[in-house]
Amino acid sequence: MRYTLRQLEYFVAAGEAGSIRSASDKLSISQPSISTAISHLEIEFGVQLFVRHHAQGLSLTGAGQTLLAEAKRVISMAENLHALAAETTGQVRGLLGVGAMITLAPMIMPELAYNFRQNFPASEIRQVAANHESLGEKLSKAEIDLVISYDLPLPPGIAFEPLASLPPHALVARSHRLAEMEEVTLEELAADPLILLDLPLSRHYFNELYEREGLRPNVYARAAEQEIVRTMVANGYGYTLANVRPRSDRALDGKRLVRLRLRGDHRPMVIGMAMRQGERQSRLLEHFILHCRASISDQTIPGMCPLDEG
Repeated sequence: MRYTLRQLEYFVAAGEAGSIRSASDKLSISQPSISTAISHLEIEFGVQLFVRHHAQGLSLTGAGQTLLAEAKRVISMAENLHALAAETTGQVRGLLGVGAMITLAPMIMPELAYNFRQNFPASEIRQVAANHESLGEKLSKAEIDLVISYDLPLPPGIAFEPLASLPPHALVARSHRLAEMEEVTLEELAADPLILLDLPLSRHYFNELYEREGLRPNVYARAAEQEIVRTMVANGYGYTLANVRPRSDRALDGKRLVRLRLRGDHRPMVIGMAMRQGERQSRLLEHFILHCRASISDQTIPGMCPLDEG
């Protein structure tokens, strides 16, 4: 065998990214190194892996698509050797792929993963942030090992374990007419401009809250990025509804936000772990699951302030 796992990793990165530049950015490796690895593999295998488009990236050939899938399988098997070795020695080590809902990842994952590695320094957590549907697909394909997300629909064969509830609340600017209130109703807010977090399943959840009250929100703007929503609210464009409770009460531009409890009986979002069913779990994954259970609860969530804290 005259190729290396690292060359396969470079090939996979380029194939998934669709360009050498993007693969270079993702891996923090020089573009010539990736180009050289791909050229070496093409010579070694005797096939063309990519069609090069001038200034438009790469396209996998038919052979390239087949070899990409096999290369990913080989890399996965190689990573599993570390886990198997750890099993025989009783060590907790190896690489774990953990996905998180894109609205949760910036708050929860850095602290959660860091604390785990403090206890198990031989482990490595590869963090993946994406929307719920994409995470479910990656989990089904075994591209990641576990997902931190909400109790939303998942593909067949995926189990969800609830860990903590996040009731909805309102966010307003300090200058908002209701900013001095401790709690508000949806009816008091409904006529005001709403800045809606416009992710597919999130959108459905928030619209349901209004429908159950017989209300129709006055949607002023939509954004798929949570920080854009928060910054617009902090600048007085309107209010928003949210479930996550960042420890910082400031938007990215430094302006303050005010969190108001939402009066009424509203369905919370539930954070939990999603995992593949009927699969033997590695020692590393078992310990990470225990870590999640100990770290995420109604009393405490990494990166978030307590429920009763304003």
